[in-house]
Order: sequence, then structure tokens, then C-alpha cells
Amino acid sequence: MLTLERAKELLATTTTEPHLILHAKNVMVAMGGLAKHFGEDAAHWQAVGYLHDYDYQQHPEEHLQHTEQPLKEAGLTDEEIRAILAHGYSLVNDVEPVTNMEKSLFTVDELTGIIQAAARMRPAGITDMEVSSFMKKFKDKKFAAKCNREVIKKGCEMLGMEVKEVASICIEAMKEYADELQIGAKA
Repeated sequence: MLTLERAKELLATTTTEPHLILHAKNVMVAMGGLAKHFGEDAAHWQAVGYLHDYDYQQHPEEHLQHTEQPLKEAGLTDEEIRAILAHGYSLVNDVEPVTNMEKSLFTVDELTGIIQAAARMRPAGITDMEVSSFMKKFKDKKFAAKCNREVIKKGCEMLGMEVKEVASICIEAMKEYADELQIGAKA
């Protein structure tokens, strides 16, 4: 089973850009929150979340096309690899998310971008952020415009949850890591 330590080792072989590493951390934390919600192994889900963009920096135009074989060779399970591939569903491949882990990763990949951007605009960062603040930003299509809201909505539907419910779980999880995610209170 993939550990966070191993996920960090593997991502370090392909990814050096600070914003991509920060994104990996955001997704990692959100995945841990959702794992707890579903009664799953949070550490395992975090590791999969951290590694989800394994090939992105090297192959942004062919994202997820250079992932399966190297991760198989690195010892990841078929379940872990499939979860990573499924976050590209309908965007770069046709690997449909079916498990809660796959659906969660598909959803939080975009969702955490809006949470991160909204938290950065607040004097106290994410520390006092309520889901209602997030929802205002979510509804404003010009805010964090590159974050695909349709993917988020589709992912939430797959999970059988409302956007605000998933966002609330992710925000609460991210509060615990506010400083590491660079969204703590400003000095």
C-alpha cells in the first residue's frame, strides 16, 4: 500500500515547481478529510492524492498518459493507479471514477484550487473561513476561473453529495494544515 513518504519520493522524481507541490499538498489534505468522512484509511487516501499529478510537470499536454507504467513499476496497486487515472475522467481520458476514492480525487482536484484562492484573499486565511464564503466564490465564475466548476459539480453528484458538503469537509481538513498550505493567518 502506498504511503505518503513513498508518494513524496515518487513525486520528487518528476515534479519540482513549487505551485505543483503545493497543489499536491492541497489535494492530499482534502483527500484525507474525505477518507475520514467515508470511514476509509486517511493516510492511504492522502498518499494517493499527493501523487495524483505524477506526470503533469513533464507532460502537461499528455497528462496521465505517462503515469500508469512508471507507477506500476514503482509498486503501486491497480486500485491506486486507477484512482490517479480516474481524476482525468472526461478531461484527458475515459477512466470513469467508480469508488469513493476515485470520485473524491476527481472532485477535489479542482475544488481545492478555489478553496486555496478564496483563503488567500482573507486576512485570517482559511482559519476562520466558512463554507458560505466559499460558495460565494464558487458561484462567481470569474473567481479562480481556471478551476472547472462543472467537474466539481459532476464529482459531487457522483459522490451523492452537495458541493457545499464536500467543500465543508475539505475546508475543515485544510484548516489543520493552514500554514503548510500557505493559507494561514497573515502576520
